[in-house]
Amino acid sequence: MRRGIAATALVAALGVTLAACGSGDGSNGGGSKSSGELSGTVTWWDTSSVGSEDKVFKKLAEGFTKKHPKVTVKYVNVPFGEAQNKFKNAAQSGSGAPDVIRSEVAWTPDFANLGYLAPLDGTAALKNQDDFLKQAAASTKYNGKTYGVPQVIDSMGIFYNKKIFKEAGVEAPKSVDELKSVAAKIKEKTGKTGLYLRGDDAYWFLSFLYGEGGDLVNAEGKTVTVDNAAGVKAFKTVKDLVDSKAAITDATNGWDNMQAAFKDGKVAMMINGPWAVADTLAGKEFADKANLGIAPVPAGSGGQGAPQGGHNLAVYAGSKNLDASYAFVEYMTSAEAQATTAKELSLLPTRESVYIKPDVASNEMISFFKPVVEKAVERPWIPEGGSLFAPLQTEYTKVLTGQSTPEQGAKTTGDAYRKLLKDWK
Repeated sequence: MRRGIAATALVAALGVTLAACGSGDGSNGGGSKSSGELSGTVTWWDTSSVGSEDKVFKKLAEGFTKKHPKVTVKYVNVPFGEAQNKFKNAAQSGSGAPDVIRSEVAWTPDFANLGYLAPLDGTAALKNQDDFLKQAAASTKYNGKTYGVPQVIDSMGIFYNKKIFKEAGVEAPKSVDELKSVAAKIKEKTGKTGLYLRGDDAYWFLSFLYGEGGDLVNAEGKTVTVDNAAGVKAFKTVKDLVDSKAAITDATNGWDNMQAAFKDGKVAMMINGPWAVADTLAGKEFADKANLGIAPVPAGSGGQGAPQGGHNLAVYAGSKNLDASYAFVEYMTSAEAQATTAKELSLLPTRESVYIKPDVASNEMISFFKPVVEKAVERPWIPEGGSLFAPLQTEYTKVLTGQSTPEQGAKTTGDAYRKLLKDWK
């Protein structure tokens, strides 16, 4: 799951001790298993959305302390946009890193490459490994070892307001060309804007890049591809959506602006993922949940494409309470825990067995996103994968806001990648 680089406006860091009953010394270590009973403190950095997701994950963690009353779980919600660098800085200095971090899928190989994560093969963190979806497990591997356990998996689709669509007499667009014509008709019939295109986070650009048959890089061939013909065309596509007024965009605070505009019925569509369902349904336009429609992202000239995202739970290599940390990761990624997050938040499980549970199988949002995830474009699981977004975000925003051309945006991004990826073409 990925809320985006600019998600810091959403959340504030907080630290909450979830259980102290029978706990150890209250430090980051002190854990003991000599008596067969886990104890001590596990500090967990959660990067989920405050106000919806965090409540569910915090409550789940409380369940772990009921099973292990001598373990204190220190819950800390860290803004998604800050978490990657904050963890790196803490791990590098050897001070302040959590025992467990909720790692975006692209961060996992990066952290592992730096030596900041404990390998999990043969530990209590990995249980029933064959139950994990193959594409979810792929992001947890680096150099033949496992450094994370898949917690959620996701992709993206078009969220649309059924009431506005009915008023305009349109259906969900299947292509970018249809998206423009649908947006024009919505404007004509209702006066409302068709699409809110988030402009401050390049993750929202990926569906258009993949739709033109492009990609950021070719990891197998160690080649930068974001600046090839498909990449340039993708930049032209998003720019045209804004220039034609099919979409409005922003340069800052994109998540809040996008969610507010869609929830209040000011725009008819947005591109988003399952992580946004709970927050979206809290909007006044969706007091009747049936008013929320979701369809695959519109296809480009190269086909339909949406990125594979998600989160893993990973253990800090310097943790002084590894046994309790491994057990906590296993608990939070268990079938039971995933069934809870699926029911409460419509987040997609990473375990195949969870999809047959009645509450999950009957969830309309999960039923939609499961086949989307299965066809999603797998991102390159390279250490630099998470770092590819910063230069792309800068150029994506510049192109959308008219500060740069599509050609220049693609070229500048490609040049930045070749500096980042040593010896890549």
